[in-house]
Amino acid sequence: MVSTNPELIKLIRFLRKNSNETGASIWDALASKFEKSKHARSSVNLSRINRCTSDGDKVVVPGKVLGAGALEHKVSVAAFSFSEEARRKIEKAGGECMDVPMLVQRAPKGSGVKIIG
Repeated sequence: MVSTNPELIKLIRFLRKNSNETGASIWDALASKFEKSKHARSSVNLSRINRCTSDGDKVVVPGKVLGAGALEHKVSVAAFSFSEEARRKIEKAGGECMDVPMLVQRAPKGSGVKIIG
């Protein structure tokens, strides 16, 4: 593993464990993205999430969600971290910000979850 962040290491182990238990390869793919160095992990602007999603979609970002752009529909977004502005705009659009384990709990098989970033 590249990261020394204990929180990130714990998240990667959690994703691998859930992937093995449920057979959902999306969690293994997400763990691989989180294993990249901090500089190689994704930072995704709201404008990109807006373009790549529809109303009611579930999205996971393997990095940080940034507040540039607008979000015009309700989306549930899980990420390692959110900027304050991104969190505010997602909630204003009727969406929800959550951590990755919460998304795994809600969609254990990864059905309908998009990885952006």
